[in-house]
Amino acid sequence: MIYKVYYQQNAVEVPVRENTQSLYVEAESEREVRSILKDRQYNIELIQLLEGNHLEYEQASPNYKVEKR
Repeated sequence: MIYKVYYQQNAVEVPVRENTQSLYVEAESEREVRSILKDRQYNIELIQLLEGNHLEYEQASPNYKVEKR
């Protein structure tokens, strides 16, 4: 499954919407996504499962690059 993760680069700063970034992670669950990203000091805002038309839309983006474990 593919998850889209919205995050802030610095976990100790107050989140600012304009600084939110995203990445795509292939994992079996949201828990596994958090496990994959735990070494990075990200402030994770949202982890969203992508499927169906939403996944196809994201795959069409030039920024679509999936991180694997």
